[in-house]
Amino acid sequence: MNASQSEAEVIIGRLDRLPRWPYSWALLWIIGAGYFFGFFDIVNIGFALPVISKQFHVTPEIAASAISVGLIGYIIGSYLDSTISDLYGRRISLMLSVSFFTIGSLLCTFSPNLLWLDIFRFITGMGIGAEIASVTTYLGEISPAPLRGRYTGWATTFAYAGFSIVPFIALGLVPNFSWGWRALLFVGAIGGLTITILRRHIPESPHWLLSKNRTADANKVVAEAEQYLQELHVKLPPAIPAKHAVSTREYPTRTLLAPPYLSRLILFAIIWFVYYVANYGWLTLAPSLFVTRGYTLTNTISYLVISGIGFFVGAIGSAVFGDRFERKWFILWVTIAFGLSLLIIGLFPSPTIIMVLGLIASITIGLMVPLLYALTAEHFPTRARATGVSLTDGLGHIGGALAPMFILTAVNLGGFTQGFVVMAVAAGITALLLPLAINATKRSLETVTEK
Repeated sequence: MNASQSEAEVIIGRLDRLPRWPYSWALLWIIGAGYFFGFFDIVNIGFALPVISKQFHVTPEIAASAISVGLIGYIIGSYLDSTISDLYGRRISLMLSVSFFTIGSLLCTFSPNLLWLDIFRFITGMGIGAEIASVTTYLGEISPAPLRGRYTGWATTFAYAGFSIVPFIALGLVPNFSWGWRALLFVGAIGGLTITILRRHIPESPHWLLSKNRTADANKVVAEAEQYLQELHVKLPPAIPAKHAVSTREYPTRTLLAPPYLSRLILFAIIWFVYYVANYGWLTLAPSLFVTRGYTLTNTISYLVISGIGFFVGAIGSAVFGDRFERKWFILWVTIAFGLSLLIIGLFPSPTIIMVLGLIASITIGLMVPLLYALTAEHFPTRARATGVSLTDGLGHIGGALAPMFILTAVNLGGFTQGFVVMAVAAGITALLLPLAINATKRSLETVTEK
């Protein structure tokens, strides 16, 4: 072992031994705010669709193209930005992601017809996909190993606050004003502009720096983290050298197409694909499905206001329980609860069932998604981690893009209940695949991911 390798192992050991969040809490606020507005933009289109279809004189099925096109943008943006992240750094990729969804949201506000809305949602989707892959990778790499799930969960709490607040804003705007859906889409742009200014304060990932042989820069980041905790009079335990990221100039995607990462790539792409059929079915089609069932748009949004609180509650739960149990098994049981909730809503769609089981379904999403992101990132090496997350999550979003076709076809052929059965079955398949994942909770990233 040469001196640089030994020094790198000590640096990672020093990071992983830190007992608390070793940066300013403002950093979590900045990342969380970016997540907030990104996730806000994911679901706001679902509440706008019933009005968009009327104003643009198209069927709900055609209007749903705004969902599918946005998710295609998500896939492309996620891959391009994550490749930049693995090659040039986590900070620049974070800035690019926020810029794209901010510009896209602003343009969506002024869409003259469905074609332009689809184009602008594509741009927005590129930014959202890039944001999620970047933040997931970044938080996993700057957090001490025993705390990865917790702080990914805390940051994602902001994301699901974005989910939760959409129904409240939609209820006040969409049913009452002809321009209400445009105002709803505009909110994300305002937030993104603010985040773009603040992101210059984000430090680079020490794992990524070491993967590029920038040992001095990585040491500086970790030293500043240690100093921050020492100023708070936090006692630091002894550092145990840990395996560090392997330095390579290999293109990130090429790394992932070789064993053992190819099998992991395929596994998580399938997991995300089937899960997103259920997830996006609930997140984006629920308002339209309940309207077709006979509920008014105002009543539908009112029911979903209650269930939307669950996203925030679940995200807090992911922060509290994220590192207490082995992640893959915890996620499995939460996914089963998600599928059962959707099935019962489809079978017994009364207002009470919609609100109560919708609340449970939303709690499970808030619990599962941040932990599944953390679990996904733990399966890929630092030199290709952002690309691994983006490819699996991005390819998985093909399931989200196809969800309107699967679910609305089932509804047209068999009725309202069949749409929810499709979602429930997708959740069940997800649960069956999760035992194939690696046990990675509280283990050093490079111990899990390197060959």
